[in-house]
Order: sequence, then structure tokens, then C-alpha cells
Amino acid sequence: MKFGVAVPNCCEGLIYPVGLSNHRSIVDLAVKAEELGFDSAWGNDHISTQRYIKEFSKDPPNFFEPLITHAFIAQATGKLKMGTGIVALPYRDPVILAKQVSTLDTLSGGRIILGLGTGAYREEFMAIHPSWAYEERGDLMDEAIEALRILLTKPTASYDGKFIKFNQIEMYPKPKQKSLPLWMGGNSSRVLRRTGKIGDGWLPACLTPDQVRSGVSKIHEHARKSHRDSSRIEIGPQYMVSIGSSREEASRKFKRSLSYKHLVSLQKTTLKGQSPDSYERANLIDSPSGLVEHIDALEKAGVTYLPALILMASSYEGIVEQATRFAKEVIPSF
Repeated sequence: MKFGVAVPNCCEGLIYPVGLSNHRSIVDLAVKAEELGFDSAWGNDHISTQRYIKEFSKDPPNFFEPLITHAFIAQATGKLKMGTGIVALPYRDPVILAKQVSTLDTLSGGRIILGLGTGAYREEFMAIHPSWAYEERGDLMDEAIEALRILLTKPTASYDGKFIKFNQIEMYPKPKQKSLPLWMGGNSSRVLRRTGKIGDGWLPACLTPDQVRSGVSKIHEHARKSHRDSSRIEIGPQYMVSIGSSREEASRKFKRSLSYKHLVSLQKTTLKGQSPDSYERANLIDSPSGLVEHIDALEKAGVTYLPALILMASSYEGIVEQATRFAKEVIPSF
């Protein structure tokens, strides 16, 4: 089992208080994570303030672009891998994204994992691409992933799709990694199918062990139909982490956090079909010994990586305290 931490590059208002994100809480946290023995640091992707944040915050959140953020982290660390959890692919031009990722992977020495998803908030997509307001983002995702694969691997790349078109692009350097990992973000059946057919990893959010087990089974089924070796697909769900001296203490901290409000805001998208009562069961909210039991159950369900752990706190010092406890009291069991 491998473990990674989520850095707060696009988390203000959503997970952490507005004003928390800066060089210290992003880059220094990644450096600390490497010192503590975590495998990776992950950044997420937002462009514009969500409507529900505007309802309770007079100050706009700072959202730091994940690939530029990872360039700073790469310079400050030596072996820590850097993942995107996720890059919202429908927001971006795949040609420019391919160039950015190839450059970053080369200059970092092959340390990039590219997690891709539609984005949790359709309102952002509509603000960025109003002319595509009625398009299915999943269709755009499928084209963009195909286009990315071609750009990252072929000597000369061309693509002629409904949304994406380019011709005879010779793009170098290619990524340092022979096959740069592309992880598929999301919980839907379409994401499961996409992961089995073409993904290197699955990056869902807030799933119980039984839900993980069901998803893994479906991914393996899709992989077999596509004549792929499913054992090579990483299973890496993302969780929020609240560590307390007891489960009750951890639960109280979780329910007082901005994160809980964020999960409620995702009821119609990423967490469709899950009630607020399930959020605690579907995250890592417990004492260290309780977390060990929970993670053991996840591992038995098929999880191979806990890549972007969101540590519950309201300050940089609090995040570091949670990371340190997790590294010293949970990770050694695995």
C-alpha cells in the first residue's frame, strides 16, 4: 500500500479556510510529506469560485493551478511523486496540456501521475465554455483522453473529433516515463468502463470497502473485454482524514469542518446517490487503530494506493500534525 497527501492548492473555501493556501501550506507541506515517508503529493483543479462558497464567504478563494504548483514542488523535493487529483480535462486544450505534462515529467525526472476527470462542478465548465453548455462532458472526456495518448506517445500526432481537432503535431520532449500514468477520476459507471478499457488507475472519492470491491470487479470485467491485464491498474480512492484520540473526537472534528459542507455540495455530482449520513463511513474518520482497521478492509477490497489524503485541519500547523500522526501511527501497519 502506498500513501499520498493532498496539498491545498485549490481547496480554499471547499476544504480549508480562505487565506490558508500559500507557499508554506502547499510546497512546504509536500516537502514535509516526503520527509515523513509519503509516496506522493496531489493537487486538484478549479478555475472559478463555486456559487455555494459565494453564499458564505465575502472573500474569493485562491486557486493555484496544479501543474505550475507541481513544478515548484518538484524543485523542492527529490523523489516525491506528484499527481493531479484531478485535472478537469474538459476545461483544457489537450495539445497545451500534453506539452505542459511532457515538460513537467521530463524536468521532474519522471515523477508525474496525471489524474483526469470532468470536474465536480458543471457550473465551472459552463463558465469556461458557454458555447458547450449543453454538451455531454463525458463525450468530451473520451475524445480528450484519446488525443492526449496520441500526443504523449506518437512521433507525429493528428486527431479529428467532434470537439478536438489538430493536425501533424510533432511534440518533444515526450514524457520521461515510457508510459505516463493516466488515472481516471470519478465514481460513475462510465468512469469504471473507461478505467478498465484505457486507464492506468482509478481515482474515485469517498467509497466504502463494499463500494470499492464492486467497482474493482467492474473495472476488471471491462479490462478483460479489452484484453488488458487488470492487475496493472492501480486502485486509488481519495478520502478525507480526521484523526482523533477516539472515533467520537475524530467525528466531531469532521462534522465541524468545511469539508463536510463541501461533501454536501457534491450531492448532485461526484457523490450522487450518497446521503450525508454516509460521509463518515465513506471516509477515514477514527482513532489511529480504527484507521488501520478501515484501511485493512480497503486493501482487502482491492485498494492498492491511498493517493490524495485530505487532512482535516484549519491551519498549516494542524495539517502537519495530522500528517505526522498518520505517518507515525498508521502507515507502519502497512
